[in-house]
Amino acid sequence: MSVLERVKGAERFDDERDSWDADRAENERLRQVRRDVKREMMERIGFDEVARMATESDAARAREELRPVVEAVLNTSGVEGLAPADRARVVNDILDDVVGLGPLQSLLDDDSVSEIMVNGCVSAFYEQGGKLHAMPDVFESDDQIRVIIDRIISPLGRRVDERSPLVNARLPSGYRVNAVIPPIAIDGPALTIRKFSDRISSLDQLVELGSLPAWYAQLLSFAVALRQDLAVVGGTGSGKTTLLNALSCEIALGERIVTIEDSAELKFSRHPHVIRLEAREASIEGEGAVTIRDLVTNALRMRPDRIVVGEVRGAECIDMLQAMSTGHDGSLTTLHAGSAREAIVRLTLLSRYGIDLPGDLIEEQIAMALDGIVMSMRSSGGARFVSTYTGVSRAESGGVELTEYVSFDRATRAWELVREPPFIEEAVRAGALNKKEVARWRASCPGSSERLLRCA
Repeated sequence: MSVLERVKGAERFDDERDSWDADRAENERLRQVRRDVKREMMERIGFDEVARMATESDAARAREELRPVVEAVLNTSGVEGLAPADRARVVNDILDDVVGLGPLQSLLDDDSVSEIMVNGCVSAFYEQGGKLHAMPDVFESDDQIRVIIDRIISPLGRRVDERSPLVNARLPSGYRVNAVIPPIAIDGPALTIRKFSDRISSLDQLVELGSLPAWYAQLLSFAVALRQDLAVVGGTGSGKTTLLNALSCEIALGERIVTIEDSAELKFSRHPHVIRLEAREASIEGEGAVTIRDLVTNALRMRPDRIVVGEVRGAECIDMLQAMSTGHDGSLTTLHAGSAREAIVRLTLLSRYGIDLPGDLIEEQIAMALDGIVMSMRSSGGARFVSTYTGVSRAESGGVELTEYVSFDRATRAWELVREPPFIEEAVRAGALNKKEVARWRASCPGSSERLLRCA
């Protein structure tokens, strides 16, 4: 590199540093304006009155009542040189602080944001379109984060303090909240908000998004209609709950469904006969806990046609498997695992929390209870896909035998029907599926119908 190039590079670095310093100085100036205007606004109205308005259930009304006061204070504060956009930002930020969730309010209002993660004052991120984005310097102190946490959980009858430094809760909107404070959280209060969109509620919508092809969606629709017991498997944030929601929409309207979840996320707005149950943590006194296992056991006494468990993660696994193999065909659940084989291993381990039996006997139970494993995955770019579909059956020598029905190539993002599930032909012979409908489906699958029939 020549001397001239090094000099130009140094000048470019200096220019970028000067621009960054200027932005930082302007942001600090806006922060000071917000602090001054907010303090004067609260003094004019009265702290008690502002507190009352902040706790009102109608946040939109409280914002409209406070907005003229904030604007009036800003107009008389002597602040000069603020652009109209900055003035509007200052007003909205103050209103978010007083009657909303501060810097997080705009993210909560944005339907394209799926998750918000606050790591103390050190950093904060949000997920949008499957990708993480950093939020620069949004919190000034740990106390500001604690105020937001308290504002979220107080209306839910929950609290977080040194005796109980972590909390899981569900907002009325259905969003799931997890908060952890010091001394458990070393670098300051940590807050995670998982948002769930109502926009995706069917397999057709997943097809439109490119998450799976139409012929695959039809196959899954057949599986649900024919009461196959399915487990949706994948990693965190891979779209398991979204897929479970879509599969649940394929259940006939005349069936009675009982859903069981740690935090209620499943939507059955179009189904007339649904009972939604939600687990409950113990109180501060250590009483009143209702576990997923308690709910699964109770659900069996509620005459369900199908049981849908949001996620199995403990001893309730054995109860779920027993329900699937004792007259509740067509039940659905989700599970954290990286492959179909890992799912079987994990189901075996979880079942041993609920019953003291050898692993091979538990595998026999799994083979009799579960019919299929549908994998959900997220690519490195953030896109979510319904990947493989694997059949579960009992091997001749005992234990679980896995048969791949649908394969997925991550590199090319292509699906292939490896083998037609045997329940399709069985349903045609029994008259449970229309021959012409199945023929159209076979014709839409990749490869010739003759090859598919040979595989069946």
